[in-house]
Amino acid sequence: MTTHNVTTTWKGKMQFESTNPSGETVLINAGEENGGEGAGLRPKAMMLASLAGCSGLDVASLIEKMKLEVADFKIETVANLTEEHPKYYDAVALEFHFSGSNLEEKKLQRAVDLSIEKYCGVLEMFRKFATVEVKTFFHKV
Repeated sequence: MTTHNVTTTWKGKMQFESTNPSGETVLINAGEENGGEGAGLRPKAMMLASLAGCSGLDVASLIEKMKLEVADFKIETVANLTEEHPKYYDAVALEFHFSGSNLEEKKLQRAVDLSIEKYCGVLEMFRKFATVEVKTFFHKV
């Protein structure tokens, strides 16, 4: 079994610094409406970034392995936050956007499908508490 260790240190007021196993750091801060200073990511937004990053890394790896031509690739993540405390995301939409002049749409869709059905562990965690919708868009440039 693999374990991960993340150290999160209070930096004062409403700011924390979190260090991942490779030593990289990220700032976490509350919004100004909650006493923060607006620096760093909010914890829930970081969850959405983790979701997109996990699946995005899968897809980027498959783009390279399949030797596909993609000029630009981005993931828009939209989530519904519940009204009652504790507030959490109960529905999430992942929108994969590929741009290029020579897009192989079937292969790119296969890369997305492999990520969301087999490889992305963060997406599997999200499925435990939220409905997840995935859409793929191809933009010719």
